Amino acid sequence: MSKKNSIKKLSLFFLLFVPLVIMSQQKVTGTVTDKVTGGTIPEVTIQVKGTTIGTVTDFDGFYTITTKKANDILIFSYLGYEKQEVMVKGKTTINIGLVENSSALDEIVVVGYGSRKKSDITGAVSSVKSEELNAFPVLNAAQALQGRAAGVVVQSNNGGEPGAPINIKIRGNTSINASSSPLIVVDGFVGATMPQPNDIESMEVLKDASATAIYGSRGSNGVVMVTTKKGRTGKISVEFNTNYSVQNTANELDLLNATEFGAYQTAINPGYTKGTANTNWQDLLYRAGTTQNHQFSFSGGSENINFYASATYFKQEGVIINSQFEKVSFLSNIDAQVTDKLKLGLNLFGSRGDKNGVPTQSTGETANGGGDDVVSLSFRFSPDLGILDANGQNTVNSIGDNVDNPYAIATEGINETKTDNFRANMYANYDVLENLAFKTTFGLSTANGTEGVFRPSTLITTAGGSTGGRATITNYKRTTVLSENYLTYNTEIGKGNLTLLAGYSYQKTSTDRFSAGAEGFTSDSFSYYNLGSGATQLIPTSSLSESEIQSQFGRVNYDYNDKYLITATVRRDGASNFAANEKYAIFPSGALGWKVSNENFLKNSETISNLKLRASYGVTGNQSIAPYQSLSSFGSVYTPINGSTVINVTPNQVANPNLKWESSYQTNVGLDLSMYNSKVSLSLDYYNINTKDLIIQDSSQPQYLGFLTPASLRNVGEVNNKGFEITLNTRNISNDNFTWTTDFNWSTNKNKFVTLLNGQDIFQDASPGYFNIPRTHVLREDEAVGVFWGYEYQGVYQGGTLPAGTAILAGATTGDQLFTDVDGSGEITTADQKIIGDPNPDWTMGITNNFTYKNFDLNIFFQGSHGGEIMNLTNVQLANGDSNTTRDLFNNAWTPTNTDTNVPSAKLRGKQISSRFVEDGSYIRLKNIALGYNLPSSVTEKLGMDNVRLAISGQNLLTFTNYSGLDPEVSYFGAGGGNSSDSNTFNGFDFGNYPTVQSVNFSLNIKF
Repeated sequence: MSKKNSIKKLSLFFLLFVPLVIMSQQKVTGTVTDKVTGGTIPEVTIQVKGTTIGTVTDFDGFYTITTKKANDILIFSYLGYEKQEVMVKGKTTINIGLVENSSALDEIVVVGYGSRKKSDITGAVSSVKSEELNAFPVLNAAQALQGRAAGVVVQSNNGGEPGAPINIKIRGNTSINASSSPLIVVDGFVGATMPQPNDIESMEVLKDASATAIYGSRGSNGVVMVTTKKGRTGKISVEFNTNYSVQNTANELDLLNATEFGAYQTAINPGYTKGTANTNWQDLLYRAGTTQNHQFSFSGGSENINFYASATYFKQEGVIINSQFEKVSFLSNIDAQVTDKLKLGLNLFGSRGDKNGVPTQSTGETANGGGDDVVSLSFRFSPDLGILDANGQNTVNSIGDNVDNPYAIATEGINETKTDNFRANMYANYDVLENLAFKTTFGLSTANGTEGVFRPSTLITTAGGSTGGRATITNYKRTTVLSENYLTYNTEIGKGNLTLLAGYSYQKTSTDRFSAGAEGFTSDSFSYYNLGSGATQLIPTSSLSESEIQSQFGRVNYDYNDKYLITATVRRDGASNFAANEKYAIFPSGALGWKVSNENFLKNSETISNLKLRASYGVTGNQSIAPYQSLSSFGSVYTPINGSTVINVTPNQVANPNLKWESSYQTNVGLDLSMYNSKVSLSLDYYNINTKDLIIQDSSQPQYLGFLTPASLRNVGEVNNKGFEITLNTRNISNDNFTWTTDFNWSTNKNKFVTLLNGQDIFQDASPGYFNIPRTHVLREDEAVGVFWGYEYQGVYQGGTLPAGTAILAGATTGDQLFTDVDGSGEITTADQKIIGDPNPDWTMGITNNFTYKNFDLNIFFQGSHGGEIMNLTNVQLANGDSNTTRDLFNNAWTPTNTDTNVPSAKLRGKQISSRFVEDGSYIRLKNIALGYNLPSSVTEKLGMDNVRLAISGQNLLTFTNYSGLDPEVSYFGAGGGNSSDSNTFNGFDFGNYPTVQSVNFSLNIKF
């Protein structure tokens, strides 16, 4: 065949074949809507069946896809809606109306070691979706839970401090000395670090024993299940989120200026010499803060592999000078269907946080009277002094405690914390048989932290001045290894479905740390990076601790005729934290459910879409104590002998061979109701939790035995928590242009001690150390956890005969404080102290209204608490006469010409804890209001984008409260140090918290 003829034949072939190919390929467009409401649905997945060709709808529900064959089938799928398949058949336009699953009951809810349809859940589970978590900008996704789930209380450990940890409590405090924080499970990794909000697909809060018993010894405080985003089959999706916030303090105290302060101090001490300055220390300390957050992510996949990856940069400049937090993180998910039977997956997470802080919430234990807490110092410090004295040195307070000024501490002291987190978790899922699957996971996480503190010689009293500066550095490394293996079996038995789960888990955590310090530096230039140049080396410390837990667990789910549900769970845990005689324990639970709406008498109801009754009972545990607490141990002491310091070893603590788990016995009764085609959905729950074998420090051991730690841990006591939870969701209006939905939750929790060690009161102190007050709250049988303890204030003594049942302190005169004379002795002593308040709220609530109008959307979120009281330790200090004070206390103080007042006269007096300083902490807060706008698809198509969203939002803009302090969300952790999550009993105290911030945020979201 000649070359010329070959070219002719090839040309003829292409002339005939190419048009056929062109004719077979077809561009299909259309819009996906809700069949009932008619509203468009964004991000619906459309896939050509049997291929990797796919796309998603844009914000307006519009899509475009190219098919290859006339008989291609398009699959339309979206969470909460029935999947639909449509054959193309030459059509160029296919509009689809999806039908919502009844009340989204077929929505999949993640539970421990698996998932269930929402309609089949027998336990108490609250779900929070991605759009709720990202309704307003937060650093920690735990913050977004506040007010979103009934029975869940979320609070920052230090107000608006950049990088402050978050404290979560589910259904109250169930412990004293062990942790009451819930277990965090991220993509199956137990005890994981919470990822960024934008990376989370959904969050489930498991609350009752039926839901949490699968985690056994770690389930008594509830479990937060986090599922991160995964890739979807179809085209690669790229998303960019960025926001920028401007922040300011939500409130300031109204303090005396220099002139008023001079008059105040002269009334107390006529010889007082007023300074020449007029300094507002709050104004010097506070500034406008900023927050910026940028996230880039991309995801996609084919028929056999899906991926999601993101990177996030966060930076916050705090509202207090010299405080900031910066964090970089990444997350990656890969899921691969290797064969028809084998699926593999890998989850990676990493972050680096760098916090530059200023000291707030001081323990107050420094020798110079708590002089390193800049917030409380800005209230206390004399306003008639400037930053520098006549010699150019930092000023020191002229009255009261000998402390440096807050501006010098904030600008010259160094407090740096660097934290690295990494987590890798991989799994393999193999379908052994048609109904039997085996899953194995292996995970590794590490956390490394360095904290450096430096106080330069320019700070006259705060570990500087005469010592030439002071520096310390602390390092820790925590490594956790997790291996879990379990089998899941599903089968149909007659009209029922049976699911069996059985597995084994092993987890080990190792923590090593060391610290060192020095003082007496010749130069401040090296900060804490050159401890060797210090003249005096502080005693270094180091430690290593290891803990292991191994478990066997199982669960049975049986659903009969889609009406009757049974769940039974058991877990056997063995933990190294406990004594040789008590290392193992078994934690069982059982639950029943009845889908009443599937019975014949309700099946065809036009009013009730769903009605389900639930009841559960089970036992969960708490093993959150430090390792080695059951063992006898030795400690070191330093003793001078012949002019030299030598180290001796002495017994530290006595052994307790019977130390074991705390066990929570929980009953839960619930109802789920949906009406009017799921336009109204209601969930009600009642729970009762008895936590027994409380781990309590027993201080009854005689000191003459010679142990360094006379208080050892014992299992004594019982605490009860019970309450109601209501969750209500309504679709108020839904049409083509306008929608309005409301989400409301309300919950109560009442707790009390049933029994304590020998029935004896346990007194504790949450005040700053320099207050020298041994008791601020008490643990007492038949009383709530951490009720306030002190004198009952009865007003001002007006002179003459004392009112019946009252007395005054020794040496008190007219104008001083009157207290209740509890013991009738005629004088006020510690025997007259009593319970004076309760920090536990009667109820908490959250209500969210979402509105959409065409391309606009509006979110309004209120959150609140009622009935909890606050011990205002700030006012205890400011009413003492040895510091500045508020205008309210100054103007209303008793004088011979102002006797009709409840405020005592201005004078130096001791710091007494009394009901005078207990205030109502109830509040309602406009937590967030956000207005968003999505560009029309006609615009985004020209830009080559799928969607562009602009939004402006405000946080904490309004707070309605009668509390006189800076903010009713208080969390002072007291002289014990650490943070408020370390103690379950230090509730409702206010002193030196980093201020809560108001912010205005601008955000942009772009999808390709």
